[in-house]
Amino acid sequence: MHIQRKPDQAPGPNRGFQLSRSWGLAVSVLCLGLLVGLSSGLLARFFELTQAGLLDFAETPGAPTAEAVPPIRRLASVTLAGLVAGLVWAWLRTRTRLIPSVGQAVKGAPMPPGQTVVHVLTQIFFVAAGGSIGREVAPREAGALLGGLWTRMGRRLGLRDQDGPLLVASAAGAGFAGIYIAPLTGAFFGIEVLLRRVDAEVVTVNLAMSALATLVGGSIKGFAPYYKVGSEPFRPWLMAVVLLIGPVMGLLGAGFRRMTSWAEAHRTTGPAAIWQLTGVALLTGLVALVVPQVMGNGRALAQMGMDQRLPAGFSGLQLAQSLALLVLFALVKALLTTATIRAGAFGGTLTPSIALGSATGAVFGLSLAYLLPGLPVWQCAVIGAASLLAASQQAPLMAMAMLMEVCHLPVMAFMPMGLAVALSMAVSHLFVVKA
Repeated sequence: MHIQRKPDQAPGPNRGFQLSRSWGLAVSVLCLGLLVGLSSGLLARFFELTQAGLLDFAETPGAPTAEAVPPIRRLASVTLAGLVAGLVWAWLRTRTRLIPSVGQAVKGAPMPPGQTVVHVLTQIFFVAAGGSIGREVAPREAGALLGGLWTRMGRRLGLRDQDGPLLVASAAGAGFAGIYIAPLTGAFFGIEVLLRRVDAEVVTVNLAMSALATLVGGSIKGFAPYYKVGSEPFRPWLMAVVLLIGPVMGLLGAGFRRMTSWAEAHRTTGPAAIWQLTGVALLTGLVALVVPQVMGNGRALAQMGMDQRLPAGFSGLQLAQSLALLVLFALVKALLTTATIRAGAFGGTLTPSIALGSATGAVFGLSLAYLLPGLPVWQCAVIGAASLLAASQQAPLMAMAMLMEVCHLPVMAFMPMGLAVALSMAVSHLFVVKA
């Protein structure tokens, strides 16, 4: 009598001990969630140590800007970091094995451990020193590396070949969750951006791994909100305001996506990256002599937008000055981030997108509050951040979840934010060029 084996099973005598697939996935989620959370927490500590060493500064929600640091030290820090990062990235790109992107790793491309670790640490170092680019790619790459290494030994856990992309994508999202203490954001990144499919298994694995990574990362770096916002409740009439904010953020988000996509497609990868990145870093430092908010991943500029208020007796001239500064700072941040990527830097555009959205959202908030006293400007900044982020990343659920989590917003914020993000996505689809 012929006995048919299941395709994913090896012949009995050679199999040895092997878990069932369900138990294998459970063990994988538990171990990877804890390991990725540890890596994210350690990267957060490395960021803090680098920032303290180079700038003698520790950013917090209440003090996110290095304006108390002497201007010449700001200039020296970011310029030195540009030179060091340029040397490292030029060496990685010309003398070592090419490091795949997180998306490529999800599709099965192996990430070389040594080079990836150097690549990740260089990103954190550069941003901590003041480089104008996001740092969220680094923990995602670290997570993808751990996920890839884990799946290579997954046969003993009863895993299948098709489980590799699921675990690598979930680990990458968990890396993001562990450094920003945002479990839903990490899960949605894995589901919405990397895997682009939804079923019960995908959702369960992503949510569980991101939650565990958040627990470990938060235990290392703390669970405080990343941005500080006001306490006024979100009112239903705010839905009328987002009819204006959402479409404009869709246009701006699509424009920023085009700029950074062009910069990534034309990124300098050879030895020329050394002098180009040093030059852009020097330019960033020169601007930061006057405007320190342009440094780093955009946290300072985003917080500046969320801190805007319209005091009683605010004159039209003062309003015009505030609006002009916010627009100018946002434009400079967008240009410096694009130039940084073009010069050879590696990193993210997610937190810079939040900065641009917060600043331009605050422009709308201040203008409307001048006409409609009582409108909380910070709410317009937060909604602007979420909707521009959604358009620039083409990830509406991730964008909403992130602002909710990093600002510790109440659940009522979902209502205006959801409409703003929907409008932003609808408009951006008319202009955005998919990568």
